[in-house]
Amino acid sequence: MSLLLGCIADDFTGATDLANMLTRHGMKTIQTIGIPKGDIPDAEAIVVALKSRTIPAAEAVAQSLEACRWLKAAGARQIFFKYCSTFDSTDKGNIGPVADALLDELAAPFTIACPAFPENKRSIYLGHLFVGNELLSDSSMRNHPLTPMRDSNLVRVLGRQTKRKVGLVPANVVARGSEAIAQAFAQLQKDGVQHAIVDALQDEDLFSIGHAASAMALVTGGSGIAMGLPDNFRAQGLLAKRDQKVSLAKAGGLSAVLAGSCSVATLKQVETFKSRAPAYALDPLILIDNLDNSLAEVMAWARPLLAKGPVLIYSTATPDRVAEAQGRLGRDKAGELIELAMARLATMLTTEGVHRLVVAGGETSGAVVSALGVEALEIGPQIAPGVPATLATGSPRLGLVLKSGNFGGPEFFSEALDALS
Repeated sequence: MSLLLGCIADDFTGATDLANMLTRHGMKTIQTIGIPKGDIPDAEAIVVALKSRTIPAAEAVAQSLEACRWLKAAGARQIFFKYCSTFDSTDKGNIGPVADALLDELAAPFTIACPAFPENKRSIYLGHLFVGNELLSDSSMRNHPLTPMRDSNLVRVLGRQTKRKVGLVPANVVARGSEAIAQAFAQLQKDGVQHAIVDALQDEDLFSIGHAASAMALVTGGSGIAMGLPDNFRAQGLLAKRDQKVSLAKAGGLSAVLAGSCSVATLKQVETFKSRAPAYALDPLILIDNLDNSLAEVMAWARPLLAKGPVLIYSTATPDRVAEAQGRLGRDKAGELIELAMARLATMLTTEGVHRLVVAGGETSGAVVSALGVEALEIGPQIAPGVPATLATGSPRLGLVLKSGNFGGPEFFSEALDALS
């Protein structure tokens, strides 16, 4: 089996989302945690999960270039740079700087930027990103603690991150199919555009856009745009058609949920699950005084409960409480403290026999899998759009569900644990 598509994801849950999409559309996909240090995994698509969304832009560029070079050396025929379907970023990066660096690395003249994922209520119209029926700038992402998104015009947002010209392929062109889209790409290149935001209102648009991008060395976007990429390799005779049903071996063991996201969706999931399982709320204002003692108290609470069923440990809070913690500790320190606490709790829980773990929040997921020493994930069946069950390679085999904060319905935690059972 030869590698066809090499993917670079800027956070761990986003990587899992993309790996899930490619698996659903018939590519054997492996997600690696960071750049593999051993043999090249046997897969048609490899998704390298980085934790680069909110680090300084120069570091994100360096890590992404290293991943790109590894993927090229492994034989990847096309590179995909995956970021969040809400275009999480700041005016200093990191989407624009990383995309620019990858264009240079691949000697590519042009790429697209399409974070749309209509199945998850992310659509783009005339360059404006919508979350459901709301503009991004009016959604809960407006108050995201790390990457507040207060401008829904992606042409404008990306234009502030790159010195290269940014253009648009509007919905009326996309609706005419892949040939019309490819013609629009060609015209934009003649006009000196190197980044094109592409409208998408429904899943069929994503297939058309993906097909039009067949010859591109670099594609950038959310996981949705990857829908059309496997068919490009099939059209070239490089990828067989196969049954899309996937299954995972069972990890067994005890189970727990760690929720570090402050998204509206995760707030609802926490409240729903608290009525069914014992729950413990972490408070960064208490953790800062004595982290070791605080974590010891959490584990003393959890140990007698684990044998009876799953436990929930959460730092999820309202925007007002988040703002209070950030005001006292600083934005970055408050976030890092929660990530450290969740990572250490994950290692403590696994030593107690927890082998099935649901983690909510991209930054939290990254901290947890790094602390657990996970090197790669096998991708299993989808639980909710963008979120599959996974099985960590190595020993012990850990069943993991890594969820972006905004994904899943109110019953998600119960559904995820059922999928790992």
